[in-house]
Amino acid sequence: MVQETLAQDALTQDAVTTSQPKVWTPNDSAQPKRDVWQAMRRGFRGRCPRCGEGKIFRAFLKVADNCSVCGQDFSHHRADDLPAYLVIVIVGHIIVPLALWIETDYSPPVGLQLAVYLPLTLVASLALLQPVKGAVVALQWAFRMHGFEGEADGNSGAGGAAPT
Repeated sequence: MVQETLAQDALTQDAVTTSQPKVWTPNDSAQPKRDVWQAMRRGFRGRCPRCGEGKIFRAFLKVADNCSVCGQDFSHHRADDLPAYLVIVIVGHIIVPLALWIETDYSPPVGLQLAVYLPLTLVASLALLQPVKGAVVALQWAFRMHGFEGEADGNSGAGGAAPT
C-alpha cells in the first residue's frame, strides 16, 4: 500500500515537472516591432493592417477570415465588445456637451431635442462602429495579440503584398 502511494506520488511529480510553463527569454522578443499607428489607420479605413490593400471586413461588422491581397489570417481576432464601448465613449463625448450647450443657451422644446439628438446619436454610432472595430483588430495585429504573434511580417509599405 505504501509502495503504491509512493509510485503514484512519483507519477504525479513527473507530470508536474513535464508540464512546466514556458519561460520567457530575450530570444522570444526577437520579432520586429509593427507600426501601431499605421496599422490602426489602415484598420480604421477598413483595410488590412499588414498590407493596407485588402479589405478587413466581409460584411458590416463581420471580419474577413483572411486578407484577399496578402493572405493575413484574421479568423482568430478577439475584438468582442471593445469597439462598442469605445463608440459609446466617443459619441457620448460629442453629443452630451453639444446637448448641454444648446440646452443652456437656447432651451429648445424637449420634443425637438429628442428629434435631433436621438437620430444624431444613432447615425454617429453606426458610422463609427465599423472603423473603430477595424482599428481594434489592427491594434491586436500590431501588438501580436490573440493568435497574431507567430506570424511573419511581410511588406509593411502600402501598396505591396506581403510574401507568404
